Amino acid sequence: MFNYSQISSNLLKDLPERTKDVILRRFGLENGERETLEAIGKSYGISRERVRQIEENGFLKLKPKAKNYQKVFQYFSDQLKTSGNLKKEDSLLSQLGGRRFGPNVFFLLTLEDQFERFLETPEFYALWTIDSDSLVSVNNIITFLCNKFREINQPLEFENIFKETKSSFEKPLTSQILFSYLEISKIIQLNPEGLYGLREWPEINPKGVKDLAYLVFKKERRPLHFTEVTKLINKSKIFENYPRPALPQTVHNELIRDSRFVLVGRGLYALREWGYEPGVVKDIISKILRESKKPMLKEEIVEEVLKQRLVKKNTILLNLNNEKYFFKDSQGRYTPKLF
Repeated sequence: MFNYSQISSNLLKDLPERTKDVILRRFGLENGERETLEAIGKSYGISRERVRQIEENGFLKLKPKAKNYQKVFQYFSDQLKTSGNLKKEDSLLSQLGGRRFGPNVFFLLTLEDQFERFLETPEFYALWTIDSDSLVSVNNIITFLCNKFREINQPLEFENIFKETKSSFEKPLTSQILFSYLEISKIIQLNPEGLYGLREWPEINPKGVKDLAYLVFKKERRPLHFTEVTKLINKSKIFENYPRPALPQTVHNELIRDSRFVLVGRGLYALREWGYEPGVVKDIISKILRESKKPMLKEEIVEEVLKQRLVKKNTILLNLNNEKYFFKDSQGRYTPKLF
């Protein structure tokens, strides 16, 4: 629609050579790489403060000339309005100028006072806005969604987030505006499977093989052998960013060490949050008998243990017949021995 490179050249052509060079380098208008005040100052043998002054004086000369390009600025403004009056910097530059002309768009936005840039913070990415009050709306919606995520404790697709948010706020909200709000947030993030959630969740920002294994169990909802877990990790979209495939022994070691996982059979694991208790078969029998608070028959014990462990019946009976830990009365009922 607009030749941003030509517009930039027209604006800069009458500036003093050094002033022009400083602005070209500060905005990466020639090679796409922005340079710092300090780097430019070193090349000229002047202080970074002097470079800043040169840049500032150059902008004073450029601003009156920029009034000739109000159609460009109106276009920028219209695009921001559709996104709730603000947009993440990287996305805005890409949307308006693409990879090639992004630096030129950044330069032009800086020239016009109606556009305000906010630097990156721990909560938000760098962004541009035409109405700083819109940040209040962003904060309110992000806070609302953070509370909602903590309440339901699971990631959501965008459509569900939009329904929840739209029904809770009186101000008109479009899907494009909500997407823009979510995009600038560092607290709520999108994972490769298209789900939104809190940044600290393994479902959203997994840290290593152990979190990827956890995601596999959450998705499959059943006990798995560590070799199957390995295969499913390597097929996962989330794993695509990792440099090399997961190895079965690595996965096995992580499952053993992490308290979220419980060994429930030979090489078989399940999630502790599903109600599985840690320990060997003997420990499970002891816990069942203690919680029963009354003697139990062999068949009752076997039935309860099989809810916790994927083992053969004979394995349970061998443990149950260990007289060091369990006492069998004359009616064939078992109780734990006290130590």
